[in-house]
Amino acid sequence: MAEAKHGDTVKVHYTGKLEDGTVFDTSVDHDPLQFTIGEGQIIPGFEQAVVGMNPGESKTIKVTADDAYGLHHEEMVLVVDRNQLPADLNPEVGQQLQSRQPDGQTIVVTVTDVSESSVTLDANHPLAGKDLTFEIQLVEIV
Repeated sequence: MAEAKHGDTVKVHYTGKLEDGTVFDTSVDHDPLQFTIGEGQIIPGFEQAVVGMNPGESKTIKVTADDAYGLHHEEMVLVVDRNQLPADLNPEVGQQLQSRQPDGQTIVVTVTDVSESSVTLDANHPLAGKDLTFEIQLVEIV
C-alpha cells in the first residue's frame, strides 16, 4: 500500500479542535479536503502529519501555534478612533472587517473591543497563538 509523500495530492477528512475541545473546523459531512503535500496550501504541522500515512489510516495530532497559524503578535492589534471608521458602520465584537493597506493589499481584521470613542482591531489570524488538535483520516492518494 502506498504511503503519502511529498508531491502527492491527497484527500483527507479532518476535525480541528481547540485545547478545550471546541471544534473550530471539520470536513465531516462534506467533501474531503484535497491538497498537494509540499505546496504549502495548508498549515505546516497538518501537512507533515499526513506524510507516511496510508489510505484508510487515521491519527490524532497536536499542532503547536508555531506550526499552525503562528504566534499572536500584539503589534498587529490596534485601537482606532471610531471617527476613523465609516459613519454607517456599527462595529460589534467578533465582526470581521476588511482594511486596505497603503500598498493596496487588503487584510481582514477582527473587532475585539468596542467603546464609545474607539474600536480595537486585531489583524492576527483568529487561531494565531493557539495550539490545535486534529483528527485526520487519509481518504485517498489521488
